[in-house]
Parts: sequence; structure tokens; C-alpha cells
Amino acid sequence: MKETKSYFFCGIGGSGMLPLACIVKASGAEVAGSDRSLDQGRIADKFSFLKERGIHLFPQDGSGVASPNQIVVTSAAVENTIPDVEAARRIGAKLVSRPQLLAELFNAASTSIAVGGTSGKSTVTGMIAWILHQAGRDPTVMNGAVMKNFVTPDQPFASALVGQGGIFVSEVDESDGSIALYEPNIAILNNITLDHKSLDELRALFLDFIGKAETAILNLDDEEVRTLAARGERVRLVTFSLLDEAADLVARNIVEEPLAISFTVFERATGDTFRVRLQVPGRHNATNALAAIASARACGLDLATAVEALAGFNGLRRRFEVVGTYRDISIVDDFGHNPDKIAATLATLHAFPGRVLVMFQPHGYGPLRVMKQQLVDCFAHNLEADDILIMPDPAYFGGTVERSVTSGDIVDGVRAAGRNAEHIADRADCATRLMMLARPGDRIVIMGARDDTLSTFAADLLKRLRNRA
Repeated sequence: MKETKSYFFCGIGGSGMLPLACIVKASGAEVAGSDRSLDQGRIADKFSFLKERGIHLFPQDGSGVASPNQIVVTSAAVENTIPDVEAARRIGAKLVSRPQLLAELFNAASTSIAVGGTSGKSTVTGMIAWILHQAGRDPTVMNGAVMKNFVTPDQPFASALVGQGGIFVSEVDESDGSIALYEPNIAILNNITLDHKSLDELRALFLDFIGKAETAILNLDDEEVRTLAARGERVRLVTFSLLDEAADLVARNIVEEPLAISFTVFERATGDTFRVRLQVPGRHNATNALAAIASARACGLDLATAVEALAGFNGLRRRFEVVGTYRDISIVDDFGHNPDKIAATLATLHAFPGRVLVMFQPHGYGPLRVMKQQLVDCFAHNLEADDILIMPDPAYFGGTVERSVTSGDIVDGVRAAGRNAEHIADRADCATRLMMLARPGDRIVIMGARDDTLSTFAADLLKRLRNRA
């Protein structure tokens, strides 16, 4: 009888680790893990969810890595010096990275759909998941965000699906170069913008990514992607656009609403047109929907089926998620953390009247070093005259880090460009400041990544707003 594999996930609470652990557990393997947040007493509900699925949790002190037969899975968020990794090396347990394990499972699928690009990956993945689910294709899905359509009382952290249909859908990450590990049948590329790597590195990674696919689905509205489209000669290209009538799929007659967007999709190959209405706002989500529709068509679904399913897509947690509104002040929880995502959210908000108060918590000091000028330019160009940016210090969960660029540096740059910005180091003090500033008609948006407590912060802000009266 084949021996059951045993996996130990270091950083199991992470947005990329939790769904992968759930997929591996559902395959019949033994799964355990540790997490720095667990040791710090944070996000207890997430760890309760894992325990309820039979996943054993340990302190991140090496005690959970006890057998050389274990496969120890590490995320990018943990250092090679943590006790779990040291224990694995000491006893001879196999060490693999999260993307290595994910790529192994993904590449083994009969139909694999990889969603790439700097921004929009999780939303496109969620849209594809919902279309395929509604069409009865029973996909396996690996997402970095909770998909609201699949949330139930028993499944509050629905960022993964385990299906039997032979289709594996996953967002794939370019920030650590691991996108090179995947061999997709269908590759989606939405955009290429600066985040963790230089543009030259990104161009090379993404060209290789689409070159390995049988079908590459490309956004012609992104200048960098459009350039790669001209070089992707070895694969079948399917293009989409909000602007270019020469694309294979085109969105026409776009109508924006505060919490929705609608458009007519035109398919060049068939001449078919259908009206699409999404329950998520913003032109960027029209782009995301075209990518998902193109993927569904590549899987053999008809256009009408994809469009009908998308009408029921409820979005993702922390992707322009409206926490609540009180006395005409709304609070939005958003994953925006790089210039492209931040600009898309601000454009969505500015499509309608009202001042915007932004609290942006950087997701680390490293990204600030890489994106300093781009972040300054982003806020300078996308904040309006009466908007206010407030920045606490970056998220920090331990380990060594170079702090040569800080939140204060971004604020100084934004202010020098003539926009309102404040650096308030402590996040609790940011909440107090937001309460002082907020007035009817304002939209308060909480932005940042890699920190689940931002959602708690946003919810607490709404409570404070209601109590303020």
C-alpha cells in the first residue's frame, strides 16, 4: 500500500499557504504547520478553521518537524533561519518551497489554467472558478484571496476548491520568479507593472510564461503586454480589450455604477454580443471579466454560459470590499499595495463624487525600496486636491529588514507634489486621525497586503464611526 505523504507548512496561515495546505489535505495527505501569527496570538479564527480540518498546528519552534519522512514547505514570508527549517535540515527532512509544491500539483492536471500579471490575478482566478463551477466543470482552484461565492458557515476561508473535473486553476506569482515553474495549457496575462522586480526581469519572465502555453490570453490595453503579444508567435493568442476593436474580445458601451459595472462583450470570431453586468465596480473589473470569459471559451464553454455565470460573481474579500456605510461615510477594505492596484481603486472611487481618505499600510520595507518613486507618482497623480493620504509604518512580523526607505519618505514625496499626506507611525493613531477627519460624503479606504488584521482594523473603524455620534 502506498505510504501517505506527510507535509509540514511553515507559515501555514499565509494567503498562499492556507489554500495550498487545504488542497494537499483534501488529497489524503497528512498536513501540519506552524505560523508566526499563531505564536503572536493573531487571527485566531483562521487557525481554528485549519484545526477543524484535521490540520495539526505547532509553535514555530521546530517541535512540529520531527520525522525525516516529512516534506517541509516554506513560504517566502519565512526566513531560512527559523527553527522549523533548521530542524528539517538537522533530521534530513525534504525542504520544498510553496511554489515548487504548487507547480508540481498544477503541472500534473489534465487542463491547467495559470493567471499571471502584476494585478488582478486573484479576481480573475475567482471569476474563472465561478464560471467553471456554475458550468459543472468541478475545478480545483488555488487562489490568494477568499472567494465570496464559495463562503459558507463551514468554509469561511474559501480561497481553495478541490474538484474532480481535471481542471486546475491557479494564480501564479512573478515576484519571486516562481512563475517559471508552471507549464500551463492556458496562460492569462493581464498586465505588467513594477512591483518586486525590474521591468526587464518581468518582461523575460512573462514572455517565457506565455511561450510555454497552448493558448495565451493577453490584455491589449496594457502597453507591456501588447508588446509581448507581438512576440508570442509560437502559441495561439487570444486578445481582449476595452479600447482596441481589433481584439478577439472587446468590451463596448461601458456603464459604471458605484458598486457595479456593465458592458457589452463582442466576440470577433463568432460575431456574438452579450450584455454583461458585474456586481463588482471599476473598469479594471471589466478587464478582469474579459480575461475570465476568454479562459472559459478556451475551455470549450460558450459565451452565453460564461456571461450568465459572471452575473452571479460576488467578488473577493479585501478587493474593494465595502465594510459598511454610516451617516454617508463609507469604509472600504482593499488589497491595493502596488501602484497599479492603488490607481485602479482610486479611479473606481473617483468615478463618483466624494472625498477619499486613504490609509495605506505598506506590506514591507523591501517593496518600499523597489517602488518608492512609483508609489509617490501614483498617489500624486491619482489623489484629488481634497483627498488625504495617511500612512503608518510598514507591516512587520519579525526578522531582519533594511529600513532605508520608510512611509515618511513616501509621504514627503506626495506632499512635495502638492497632495495631502500624513505619516502617523502607529496604526492605532491613524484610526484616531481618520475619525477626526471623516465627514459625510467621505469614502475611507484601508489599503495594504500581507496583514489580515487590516480587515479587523476596517471593521473596528466602522464601529468607532457608529459610536462617534
